[in-house]
Amino acid sequence: MDQPLIRFENVHKSYGDNRVLRGVDLSIYKGEITTIIGKSGEGKSVLLKHIIGLVRPDSGRIFFDGRTLAERKKRERETLRQKFSYMFQDSALFDSMTVYDNIALPLREGARLKARDIQARVARKLEQLDLQGIEEKYPGQLSGGMKKRVALARALVTDPEIVLFDEPTTGLDPIRKQSVHTMISDYQKRFEFTGIMVSHEIPDVFSISQRVAMLNEGKIVFQGAVQDLMADTNPVVHGFISPQGVEPDDF
Repeated sequence: MDQPLIRFENVHKSYGDNRVLRGVDLSIYKGEITTIIGKSGEGKSVLLKHIIGLVRPDSGRIFFDGRTLAERKKRERETLRQKFSYMFQDSALFDSMTVYDNIALPLREGARLKARDIQARVARKLEQLDLQGIEEKYPGQLSGGMKKRVALARALVTDPEIVLFDEPTTGLDPIRKQSVHTMISDYQKRFEFTGIMVSHEIPDVFSISQRVAMLNEGKIVFQGAVQDLMADTNPVVHGFISPQGVEPDDF
């Protein structure tokens, strides 16, 4: 198997007396969607924040292309961060900004681009995600599903190599959840980014995931293909999957 794009090695993280991550070992591979599952409060979002650098581990190491951040010079670390983008749980759109300005924000903050180049990039993403005609609208004027699409456009406008999704379908009805999953899958194939997703939407999210990792009591108790997850005999894994109504023959 190829070298992982991202690899956690015995990563620990605590907040006071609360030990959130207790020796996480995890491998994420390029060009795949890896979904992290587990009960609420297990630290899935904390794990995600370690990947993008919003949180640092208390101990352990995180490798990117075989090297840790500590092994890289400052410019290399900055270049690495530019490869990432993040789609937040609640879309995190700014209500006081138009759709256009929300999508353009990462380019204005992080890229040294001229105004016309920013305009061209935003226009391209609006077209690619079928958002033409709503540029001057505000988030409050949009449906929940449309807000998710705008949030995805903002996440993709910098042409990232890695996109992190934190519960991207929270608050949506079943039909719109499926629509967002399909949208993420379609654009992942189209733009070939590596997707890392935290989700409770079992089993729906499995249909777009090449790999699943389960976090339980601060450790990864399973990581692998969906079919292998269904066949896993670990009682912790089986006990989490079974109440969701998921059967091995479903995948």
